[in-house]
Amino acid sequence: MLRILIRIYLKLVLLAAAVGTLTRVVLLFSPQTTDLGFEFGEWFEIFVLGALNDMCAMTLGFVFMMCFVTSVSACKYRKPFGPILLGVLVAATIYILCFNTIFHEYGGIVPAAAVGVMGYWSASFALRLYCERIRRGWTSVWLALLVVIYVGSVILNAACEVVFWSEFGVRYNFIAVDYLVYTHEVIGNIVESYPIGWWMLCLTVVTFAVVWSVFRRDLRRPVPDDEPLRSKIGAWALYGVMAVAAFGIMRFNTRFQDSANVYVNELQANGAYKFCEAFVKNELDYKRFYLTLPDGEAAAIVHAEYGSSGDSNFRHIAGDRPEEHPNIVLVTLESMSASFLERFGGTEALTPCLDALCREGLSFDHVYATGNRTVRGLEAVSLSLPPCPGQSLIKRPDNGGLFTTASVLRAKGYSATYFYGGNAYFDNMEAFFGGNGYELVDKKSYAPDEITFANIWGVCDEDAYRKAIAVLGEKAASGKPFFAHIMSVSNHRPYTYPAGRISIPNDSKSRAGGVMYSDYALGQFIAQAREQPWFDNTVFLITADHCASSAGKTEIPLDRYRIPAVIYAPSRIAPAAVGKIASQIDLVPTLLALLGMDYDAGFYGRNILADDFRERAFIATYESLGYLDGDVFTVLSPVCRVSQYRVVPTEQDPYRVEPLAEPDTEQLHRAIGFYQTAGEWGRRRN
Repeated sequence: MLRILIRIYLKLVLLAAAVGTLTRVVLLFSPQTTDLGFEFGEWFEIFVLGALNDMCAMTLGFVFMMCFVTSVSACKYRKPFGPILLGVLVAATIYILCFNTIFHEYGGIVPAAAVGVMGYWSASFALRLYCERIRRGWTSVWLALLVVIYVGSVILNAACEVVFWSEFGVRYNFIAVDYLVYTHEVIGNIVESYPIGWWMLCLTVVTFAVVWSVFRRDLRRPVPDDEPLRSKIGAWALYGVMAVAAFGIMRFNTRFQDSANVYVNELQANGAYKFCEAFVKNELDYKRFYLTLPDGEAAAIVHAEYGSSGDSNFRHIAGDRPEEHPNIVLVTLESMSASFLERFGGTEALTPCLDALCREGLSFDHVYATGNRTVRGLEAVSLSLPPCPGQSLIKRPDNGGLFTTASVLRAKGYSATYFYGGNAYFDNMEAFFGGNGYELVDKKSYAPDEITFANIWGVCDEDAYRKAIAVLGEKAASGKPFFAHIMSVSNHRPYTYPAGRISIPNDSKSRAGGVMYSDYALGQFIAQAREQPWFDNTVFLITADHCASSAGKTEIPLDRYRIPAVIYAPSRIAPAAVGKIASQIDLVPTLLALLGMDYDAGFYGRNILADDFRERAFIATYESLGYLDGDVFTVLSPVCRVSQYRVVPTEQDPYRVEPLAEPDTEQLHRAIGFYQTAGEWGRRRN
């Protein structure tokens, strides 16, 4: 078996190098490749180091074949191991089929897929256990299937890289990673843009032709199942050394990918490695992929907006009233679209508590979320920055010690606590909030008797709010003002919650149930807070992290980013409605202004209530950066693309947009100025 394995490995490595070389030749002749003036050393890097990178990548990917070979053994069918293993597999299948498991918590097709996999595994093992003559044939079929998958992956990846290069002029980057998030939209776009059926047929034919011509002799040989254990251990030891060496070589070769000629860097690189690197880094370089202005011109736009100077918008913000230091509770509600509220046209009566709070507090009726993921909302209210391309700063490395809401308030004598009902390692929240001066209270902090209900995301909102009440009571007793940021979790698939709380059954697993329960739990929290001695000295800022859905007919549908936002402090702030268009990043600066806070900050958010506040909002996906200013909506996209629209509301569609007949240069420059500088200045340290 090991001899067969070695032959297959060598052929796959050479195949990867050959296909990679051919791919580089094709990319050289792409219309995106506009500069071929390479020196001899650069040609060497492209083709020789490039082929070496491809072989190293295949070496790392060979781990799956190693796992398969390790599993080939006749001893697992012998008594008592065979019947015991079969019993375990059948029991696991029954357990997933009949009981609530982690797969059911995720919902969707996950439980059915888990049952299918375990059922197949159980049935196939039973056949092999009791029908000895099919074992070797079964192993041979699976070996052939794995070879087909390896070869097909190499060929399919090459085709995908050519298409990606023709669009973006680079190897895979975070845009490709983003495609994993928007699978439905991406697949739909590909199907509509290319003759995908014919392409897949051709790729399938090529794959089987390569397998037949290169590997058929290896696959015809009988696969032995009596390889001694010491041989397998030796094979893994050798493979481990090879894998470590391959990874080291690829890491070393990246130092040759910093040429002034971007094409040299990209052509030399291995696409799969670049994809993994982009997944880890979670970012796109703004200046490389988006329309830019000269740095001085971009800076001037921001300085004119904020009255700042120098190489950042860091400035002193003076309070216009006596400074107050009440307790502050910021609640970000999971997936709470404005459209759910009766105040904004909701018709299902899902949010009586939020609607009441909007009537009784200072409600901001035209606030837009900066993005469509929780980390975007947390970034907006914590850092008050426009969203950066790629992943949120929260999920990027080296994100500690930033200028945050907590750093402003800690300088005023506040404690800062972040409450999350799940495990805060999710979405890198633990590293971000812990690294920026927050005390963390997450699921790990709960005693068993503090949890009445939980699902895959964490404890139910009621438990989280009760925990917050208890902790904040202790904070208040210290005599020091507290700042608490509470992130809810219950309004999220699978939409499960305690029974008997709302009119929608707890096992319905419906979005409406999640919304109604989230609102119910918030109402219980406010009611319990009213009974606390610290309530009258507390200001609540309640908003959403993002909307329930961001999909729509347009690239960034404005109605899918509108969120509720209310400042509630009945003993301090009179009820009112603010109709100005504003961004999620403006909420905290507005609250600080209401409290007369005098501080230094690099926030891009501004006081919505100020007379000179310019109505605008920053709205983005991972790669499209939107800027709404008045009735003009500008969208910056990779490869220096720009789209501009005018909002032309109708009675049927208040968010209807039409492409601008002529570009609005002023709005375009403002959008570029804000996004370009935010990417460079947004990581200012305390």
